[in-house]
This record gives sequence, C-alpha cells and structure tokens, in this order.
Amino acid sequence: MKSILIIGLGRFGRHMAEKFNERGNDVMAVDISEERVNAVLPFVTDGQIGDATNEEFVRSLGVGNYDLCVVAIGDNFQSSLEATALLKDLGAQFVLSRASRDVHAKFLLRNGADDVVYTEKETAERLAVKYGSDNIFDYIELSRNFSIYEIATPPSWVGKSILQKSVRTKYNVSILATKSNGQIYPLPHAEHVFSSDETLIVLGKNEDVERLIK
Repeated sequence: MKSILIIGLGRFGRHMAEKFNERGNDVMAVDISEERVNAVLPFVTDGQIGDATNEEFVRSLGVGNYDLCVVAIGDNFQSSLEATALLKDLGAQFVLSRASRDVHAKFLLRNGADDVVYTEKETAERLAVKYGSDNIFDYIELSRNFSIYEIATPPSWVGKSILQKSVRTKYNVSILATKSNGQIYPLPHAEHVFSSDETLIVLGKNEDVERLIK
C-alpha cells in the first residue's frame, strides 16, 4: 500500500484516484474546485480544496510524506509547471506530471517531474498500432524498442508446438500467454500446440513482432 497525493481532479485525475483507491492505496485528492473534490470523496482517503500553486497551501499538505505525488492538471500548463516545481522544492519523493504536448513534457522534466505521462499521445500511438493492422488486437509499449502485443496466431504455426517452431530463438519473441474465448492462459509450456482460434500475447522488439505478423 502506498500513500499518494493527486493534484487536479479532472477526468484523468479522478480516474487515477479511483484506481489507486481500488488497489488499496491511501489517496489524498486536491483541486481548486470544491465541486470536483466533493465528487471524489467517496473514492479517496481524504480531500483538500486549494491552489496547488500556492506555496503555503502545498507546504501544509506535507508532500514529503507521500510515496507518489501526481500532478494531473490538464487545462492549465502554467499551473501544472508551478505545482510540479513546488512539490519537488518542498521534498516530494517522486513526482509524476501530466503533459499534453511534447514541449510541456520537456519543461516538466526540467522543472522537477521524475516522470511524465502523456495521455493523448500514448493513447493515439496505442490505437494506431492496434487498429492499423488486422493481426494486432492489443498493444502495450514498455520502452521505445520493446512492447507487449496480442496478435493473431500465424497460420504457419497452427498445429505446431512452441518447441517445434523454436519461437524464442527463431523469431526473437517470448510468448507470455495464449488467449481463447476471452480466457487468458499464462506461460504456456513448450509442448503447447497452436490453434487458429486463439491469440498470442507476446513480448519482443517492435521490429521483430512486426516482421512476425507480416
């Protein structure tokens, strides 16, 4: 369980607060809007109404006591930047800030953010990969070069086992799970025989997976 401070309770901030709470974390939610704070109170440990660009207010939150501070302000970049810098100056252990543009991400990282979440860009990239190919059903980017994909079983693999196809050595991908009828079966054995009615969840370099599904 972690102690988490979330500043900014628009749609993104509210969803984060709810998900952190569902996972058993202590969540302090902050927004300048009383209406937004009241709306999330059923899903968080505590809430505060205040201006995250006000040093006295931010100091009163005891930001150094939180494992994670999230700046989820999405409609005012100046406020997001000021809140990020204040949090770091006042001893925040880890600051995750939301960016809406590349240039925003650069400034946030230079001014105290330990990491940046770029929701619009990340969503656009994920959907472009997912819907830009007939053989990709889902996609999670792990780094610039490696991702997890849910792909259709290659026709040449049907009826053959993982061992017979030498998947890891020949194709440079690892099969994390198979999926059939909505059920996920993790870590299949080397003797698993591929079928046409299942999809595969694989981890590998983007270029290797793309070569595999062509």
